[in-house]
Order: sequence, then C-alpha cells, then structure tokens
Amino acid sequence: MKNYNVGIIGATGMVGQRFILLLANHPWFKIKVLAASPRSAGKPYSEAVGKKWSMDDPIPESVKDMIVMDATADKEKIASMVDFVFCAVDMKKDEIKALEEAYAKLECPVVSNNSANRFTPDVPMVVPEINPEHIDIIPAQRKRLGTKRGFIAVKSNCSIQSYVPALHPLRKYGIKAVLACTYQAISGAGKTFESWPEMVDNLIPYIGGEEEKSEKEPLKVWGRIEGDKIVVADSPAITTQCLRVPVSNGHTAAVFVKFENKPTIEQILKDWKEFAGVPQELKLPSAPKQFLNYFEENDRPQAKLDRNLEGGMAISMGRLREDTQYDYKFVCLSHNTLRGAAGGGVLMAELLAVKGYFD
Repeated sequence: MKNYNVGIIGATGMVGQRFILLLANHPWFKIKVLAASPRSAGKPYSEAVGKKWSMDDPIPESVKDMIVMDATADKEKIASMVDFVFCAVDMKKDEIKALEEAYAKLECPVVSNNSANRFTPDVPMVVPEINPEHIDIIPAQRKRLGTKRGFIAVKSNCSIQSYVPALHPLRKYGIKAVLACTYQAISGAGKTFESWPEMVDNLIPYIGGEEEKSEKEPLKVWGRIEGDKIVVADSPAITTQCLRVPVSNGHTAAVFVKFENKPTIEQILKDWKEFAGVPQELKLPSAPKQFLNYFEENDRPQAKLDRNLEGGMAISMGRLREDTQYDYKFVCLSHNTLRGAAGGGVLMAELLAVKGYFD
C-alpha cells in the first residue's frame, strides 16, 4: 500500500488528540500538518495543546515541535501539503459545513468526525463493516462540488456505534422496532473528570441533540444509493434516551428489539459470532479481527474491562435474553473516542485508500 501525507484539522481537541496517537505509527498515513484555531496557530503543538492533553499516553515526539497551522486562514497551504485531512473541529455547524466544503473544493478529501455534513444527501456516512458501499456516492458528490479529487466522507455519531453493529446482522429477520438507552462517557463531551468535576458521582439525563442523532442516523447508514443521493431507510422505528454517566471512556447501550420473524437466541449468537465486514476481509490495519464479541457472564460487558477490546475497535455485547414487551433485550459497549470517533475515522480512511479515493 502506498503512503499518504495527512492533516489533522482540530488537532488540539480530544478527538484530534486521538487521531494523533492513532496516526503516529500508522503504516500508511503520515502526519504532515496539525491545524487548529487562530489562538493555537503559530505555536509548537506541545505548547498549543498544553494542559488540554487528556490522553493516557504522552504526546508523540514526532509532533511535539510541529508548528500548528490555522485551519481556516491556512487552508490553501494545508491542502497543497497533504493527500487528505481528518476533521474534528469545535465550531458552529454551518461553519463546519463551509470549512469542510472549502477543503473539498481545494481538491483535498475530508474524512470528518463532525456531524455537520452527516445528512448532506451525497455525503457518505460510513461504518465500514456495515455500509462500505456508500462510498460509491462520491463521484456524484464530486460532480456537485466540481472537483476531481475533493470530497467529504463522514463517520456516524459515537452513540449509534455501540448498538447498530449488533443489530445489523439481525436485519434479515425484519427488525420492526428498537428501543435503545445509551449511557455515554464524559469523553464524548470532550471532557475529563479533572475538567468536569461536576460529573463525579453524577448522572445527567440529557445530551443536547444526541437522541435525534441516535434515532435518525442508523436509517441513513442502512439507506441505499439512488441516483445522486443516499435515500434513508424507512424502518425500523427507533426510539432512544441518551444519558451522560460518570465514566471516562466507553458508551454502553441497553437495547430492546422486536422482529417480524423472531429468531432464536442460538441464531442471534451464531450471527454475531460469524459476522465480518469488508474491513476484516481486506485486513485493514485498524480493523478488529473479531468485530462483534459476546460475553456469557451476567456482569459483562463493562466499560472499564472491555472498552479497549481489539484496540478499542471491537463491539462488546452481553445479557441477551427474551423480553416481556419486545422480543429480546441485550447490552452493548463501544469505545466512544476510538471506534466511535477517531478510530472509526481512520478505519474509514483505510477503506477509502484501498478503494483508490485518495489517488
């Protein structure tokens, strides 16, 4: 596989920090540019991020002294230095949309962690094991943008990556209705216990915009390409509640599901164990060998024990049993800043690279 020079837009934020750690020793992708807001621009990365560095691992030596560029003012120069960029900025939605489109029009592909373009009809929102075929919409997007190389591809919300992967292999039984309650780590808000002491011994039963994303985004992931747009699926009916809990990393979901053709527990467990996607077939560098992992113990999965399974890129499930109102209920867990954010973005970029979209 050829090597690519990459930029990280929003490099000082928590997801940007994850991108740095994941890419520091990546076999295909080399960090060439770090960019952030004007207040960070012009400073060495270690100075720009300062006390905001919130990862367990230290800042990689390869980027410590890299001078941070201005994500907006320097975009022409950045686009000329890299093959594509990862974008994880903290800005207003319309500003993010404009910024990502500006990079794409500069012939610089954008792999985005942001939500701004998730429902742009010709922007693929990809969980690589579930809907890799959605990248086929990119030529239509390029036609709209008037670009030869430039495009935007986004990853989905971190919360749906805990439970949608577990539901996906079961769609053949006709999923009618889903209730999912997610219990989301504070890193999903870009926080640590040091920066958010109010979350210690606390639970907040509301995360702005999260329930709407959790109910709507799976339907785009399960949608289909028609002409020059992705048409969202019209089922199943999904309802969610999203709570912020005092956990550093790891989003847990309690899932209830009703089928048109109810499978047996044995069938579900077999489907989970045997499921593999394109990333596993292609042996992409960031892909977990076993995507879906079921724990027999009644007290698993646990965030502290299981979030880092396969480098934080696998999904953990447990407590599958029949329900009195739905057909079945179970529990899921994913690492929200790895599989749910930066790791999912890197995996999507690996898929795009293999398919030639950065060439």
